Amino acid sequence: MIKNIRQWTALIIMLSFSTVAKAQIDTTFTSVKILYPDFLSLVSKNNLGYAAEKYNVDIAQANAEASKVFPDPELAIGASDSGQRRMKMGYGFSTEVSWTLEMGGKRKARIDLAKSTAELTKTLLEDYFRNLRADATLDYLNGIKQKEIFKVQLDSYTILKNIALTDSIRYKLGSITEIDARQSKLEANSMLNDVYQSEADWKSSLLELGKSLGIQKADTLFLPSGDISNFDRTFDLSELIVTAQNNRTDLAAALKNKNVAQNSLKLTRSNRVIDLTLNFGVENASVVSNFVAPTPSSNTLSAGLSIPLKFSNRNKGELKVAEYGLQQADVLYKQVELQIQTEVRKAWFSYITAQKQVRQFNTGLLSDAKKLLDGKVYSYKRGETTLLEVLNAQRTYNETQLSYIETLFNYAAALVEVEKNTGIWDINF
Repeated sequence: MIKNIRQWTALIIMLSFSTVAKAQIDTTFTSVKILYPDFLSLVSKNNLGYAAEKYNVDIAQANAEASKVFPDPELAIGASDSGQRRMKMGYGFSTEVSWTLEMGGKRKARIDLAKSTAELTKTLLEDYFRNLRADATLDYLNGIKQKEIFKVQLDSYTILKNIALTDSIRYKLGSITEIDARQSKLEANSMLNDVYQSEADWKSSLLELGKSLGIQKADTLFLPSGDISNFDRTFDLSELIVTAQNNRTDLAAALKNKNVAQNSLKLTRSNRVIDLTLNFGVENASVVSNFVAPTPSSNTLSAGLSIPLKFSNRNKGELKVAEYGLQQADVLYKQVELQIQTEVRKAWFSYITAQKQVRQFNTGLLSDAKKLLDGKVYSYKRGETTLLEVLNAQRTYNETQLSYIETLFNYAAALVEVEKNTGIWDINF
């Protein structure tokens, strides 16, 4: 009896002076904590893809300005010389100005097309940001999720490492066999590999934040923070569909695309109208002083009108292209309408399902799994249960925690999809 007391006393003393080895976390990088509102603000300012899309608006506006120009007049200058100086035939100069008059409202049609294209480009930019905002939010949420997964894996490793340390001491005291001690050490080392992998996944998710922000530094990672457990909303499906039809920028873009197609057809029809060219000229001829046909110098004014013969109008290929483009734009608009309804319904169903799954965890699954693990660890230390039962309880608790984290992320991601597909946005955490 006294011997057992001494053994357990020695065990307690060794445990009090032993340190639990933890996974080596890379701390060579500088971390910058960033809140979600600040993150979204920086995305709108610094995202490179969004910045590139903004140039499309500038280009479209420049094209709208360029469409207002009138055709430039043309100036022709000529000179003539007979080359027979012995015959004294003289020489001459001519100057002509021509200007094309666009008929059929070409300039107005060109301006209308450029303006509608610029409006379409602005709407497409808004739609680009709608998708960018949702994708950036998912990256932010994923960073939080990966950190929580890393913490779960690290806690699990700590538990197994403590058991392995305890078993190594118990083996030295003769309380357990060498096989049991090796088994607990092996399980701890196996879990350490999972810790390393989850750490890498976490840091990879942080790199995605830098890409969304348009900032990538070798020694700096942005750390998202926030509570992803409060994404409860109450939605009515029919109201969501109506809201989406009123707010979705891609539907607005499809409507403006119809306007572009209509204006393109108008311009095509205008281009089939003939243009008139006005000509004004002045010709000067010098004195002809030979004896055969002497002629005094003269100045001649001329004016004319050029009318092209539009035989090419017999070919209606370009007109058909514009007409088909208009018909296609109308079909695409209807397709986007249908697509919006489908996307909203799918996002709503996913959100309701995720909501039910989160509520299922709130019935006590996590606490029950934790109590089971604590009980098994306590019994194992007292020698009342086997290592296998402890490992099973630990895996159950670990899987329950990971499933809960994944479910919370899916719940938050489902809300992001609902609001993105509806064209609303009130997410803040």
